[in-house]
Amino acid sequence: MTILDEKSISELRQLIDGAQNVVVLCHRSPDGDAIGSSLAWKRYLEQKGKDVTVIIPDAFPDFLMWLPGTQEIVRYDKHKEKADLLLRISDLIFCLDLNTLSRLGDDLAAAVEKTKAPKVLIDHHLNPDVPAALTVSRPTMCSTAVMVFHVIDELGDYDVIDCKTATCIYCGMMTDTGAFTFNSNTPEVFHVIARLIEKGIDKDRIYRNVNWVFSVSRMRLWGHVLSSFRVSDDKRSSYFTISKSDMKKYAYIKGDAEGLVNMPLQIRGMKLSISLREDTEKENLVWVSLRSVDDFPCNKMAAQYFNGGGHHNASGGHLDCSLAEAEEITKRAIKEFKY
Repeated sequence: MTILDEKSISELRQLIDGAQNVVVLCHRSPDGDAIGSSLAWKRYLEQKGKDVTVIIPDAFPDFLMWLPGTQEIVRYDKHKEKADLLLRISDLIFCLDLNTLSRLGDDLAAAVEKTKAPKVLIDHHLNPDVPAALTVSRPTMCSTAVMVFHVIDELGDYDVIDCKTATCIYCGMMTDTGAFTFNSNTPEVFHVIARLIEKGIDKDRIYRNVNWVFSVSRMRLWGHVLSSFRVSDDKRSSYFTISKSDMKKYAYIKGDAEGLVNMPLQIRGMKLSISLREDTEKENLVWVSLRSVDDFPCNKMAAQYFNGGGHHNASGGHLDCSLAEAEEITKRAIKEFKY
């Protein structure tokens, strides 16, 4: 599989060759794919002699802290002045795992829009609208991390990929597919995994580093949610809520709910699972995650009811209302949605 034509390869080479100070950006509330793809691309560019900084809008989950290069990430919400300076002096900006600048958050998006540096988009979400000198958009691919692998390979630099770069790529692929349980049913995905194993990754350890790191409080939060989630009358859909009081009670930290929305899908016949989580700071803001199996298009439901979108079996959105109101919208969506 190739994702770049000869013209795009030439343009990308020219952009990289002509730059020295490079910034790599990913979306707010970054997940494993956002962090993994960004760190892999950073390491690759550094091996090409570039000065590279990954800037993220806010915190990422603790279970990703072990990835090589996380200590050098600059958080915009913590180090705004430093990040603004890095953006001003940059001569090339890569936007990874985001299809629109609004996903950076208002402040970081505004700072990026002010820059004169050319931008390159590498992303697997639908409807890309980042004003970029080069757009590499492949919504059918399982993750941005796998796109990074292909881009490096198609630039003729497979040999440049070392074990640390491969580890970041695999982590991004694994986390964005639920350990290869959705959006990953193609031979191409497993061909890439084989080539990453050739680089020396320990895929079993990567899985454990991400998934077998629960704290006692996180385990108890999951127990609380799984003891109280709601199931539709036909047993095909379910949803659960995580309130601010729940998060306080169970000492919630970022990432503690990661993967929880997949759990109800283990029930026989379950097609759809929805998570409703109150924002930790803003009032009347509820974050929505949707996961589905087989032919259920949760991205269409996300767009119709939750101001969101995404992939066929993995999507997200938000509601500007109370948690109780979000529940009512969710119940209506489950009842009314036709596919």
